Amino acid sequence: MTFDLARRGLLATAMAAPFIRAAAAQSTFEWVAGSLGGGWYTMAAGLASLVREENPQIQIRVVPGGGLANPTRIQNGQSQMGWGIDAFTAAAFKGEEPYTFAHPKLRSLGTGYSPTDHYLLGRADGPSDMREILTTRALKLATPQRSSTDEMSAQRILRFVGTSPELIRASGGRYLNGSYNDIASAFNDGQVDYVYIALARPAALLTEIAQGRRAAKLIAFPDDIRTHMKATFAYSEASVPPAAYPTLLSAPIMVTAMDSVVLVADTTPEPVAYAIARTFIRNKGQRLSTIHASMEAYDPLTSWQYTGCPLHPGAARAYREAGAMPA
Repeated sequence: MTFDLARRGLLATAMAAPFIRAAAAQSTFEWVAGSLGGGWYTMAAGLASLVREENPQIQIRVVPGGGLANPTRIQNGQSQMGWGIDAFTAAAFKGEEPYTFAHPKLRSLGTGYSPTDHYLLGRADGPSDMREILTTRALKLATPQRSSTDEMSAQRILRFVGTSPELIRASGGRYLNGSYNDIASAFNDGQVDYVYIALARPAALLTEIAQGRRAAKLIAFPDDIRTHMKATFAYSEASVPPAAYPTLLSAPIMVTAMDSVVLVADTTPEPVAYAIARTFIRNKGQRLSTIHASMEAYDPLTSWQYTGCPLHPGAARAYREAGAMPA
């Protein structure tokens, strides 16, 4: 019996050796996050540090990116992991609009890490109707870079209400793209009157503007716009309470919303994906929320159920061992 157990142990070690060698061969992984100054970048840096703390053999380097482009970077092997958006990741995996080809190499470590609200912020003395604002002549609007899901979402809404960046510019307005820091500065300096962003709550950019020299307010998303974004593009919706941004809101508002997915390539060694997912699961709750308040929403019981792309086998093992996923 003792010899048989020893032989089984040697056999298991031999079978695991290729995975161990693969993990050792690439001990540094690149995590493509969001823009500098945004919540995604902060969260990725905090999670990378947490993973390194519990798994010294895994080093993660965080680089800027955007929700729209990140799946393609992972598909093409430019980055080994990254943040994705639920609806856009599903479109990328299938090769549906706005993507022109399928991304079959995408795998997930689950979703629900950071529910993301969409915001239209405007000058305090301006109108409060989103449609009126977006169709006003000479509108001055800022959004993040074109590689971001923020900007793609803004364009979808503009198209739905009958306008576009080109029409805004043609009417004497301004449609400005830049980093979160750039567009916050543009609003504070009066270069634009409105900002469209998608950030996890609490959004540092909004907190910064709320404390700035220019009075501002958040605009509610009308029912028809939210319905269109849900029915056509698989977004969700959320209610933002005044307590989240006291100087920008006097009553709750409904907004379009989406959620974050941690993506890895299908070539990620099983032990690496397992170790990273296990670290997230073990630190759910207070530890994750200290990295970013929105991450308190992460729930392993539902995280693994995301179907936009396949769950990595290593992550599946971690969720099963934690009792979150059926055997």
